[in-house]
Amino acid sequence: MPAGERETAPKRTGRRPGATVSRQAILQAARTRFAEQGYGGASLRAIAQDAGVDAALVHHFFGSKEGLFAASMQETLHPRTVVAGVLDGGAGGAGERLLRAFLRLWEGEETSQQMRGILRSAVPHEAAARMLREFITGEVLTPVAEALGGDAPRVRASLVASQLVGLAMTRYLVRVEPLAAMTRDEVVAAVAPTVQGYLTGPLGAWPPASG
Repeated sequence: MPAGERETAPKRTGRRPGATVSRQAILQAARTRFAEQGYGGASLRAIAQDAGVDAALVHHFFGSKEGLFAASMQETLHPRTVVAGVLDGGAGGAGERLLRAFLRLWEGEETSQQMRGILRSAVPHEAAARMLREFITGEVLTPVAEALGGDAPRVRASLVASQLVGLAMTRYLVRVEPLAAMTRDEVVAAVAPTVQGYLTGPLGAWPPASG
């Protein structure tokens, strides 16, 4: 080789090296797009461009836009961690622990924008709404209600969901005052007893008498 010349490595083209790196890059790009544009506004092509991969790789890892949205919720909420934290300490105080975990997600520096994107997506798009329903009840609230041992765990989970989703809409999206300006501890003091009641308290006339 003549003096002064160097052998240079060929530039990499095509897919990112390593499936784990590519999958994580797609997830990160998807979380950003869904947070900024919602489920309807975010396209798989744009997400692939942001991640620096071919669009076919998005389908390879996640199957569809619905699959990618569901994976993005998993990446944001970490349901197993939430459930474990709520159940740590038993039935007493489970409502408060669940509510505090929920508020941390909504107010966290790294998760608040994603949470807003998830909820905004669920309002106009039935597919996103269905995935959010299935996710929050199936992977978080029903497992908590079942582990606490009360009757009708799916009913309890749906009641808790009504409280948490309603709270998110009024506090973080619509910003109804004075709820929007209340501190986290003030919200917990006001709302946690209701969540605890849904999880472990009597359900009144439910389930209806048979026959």
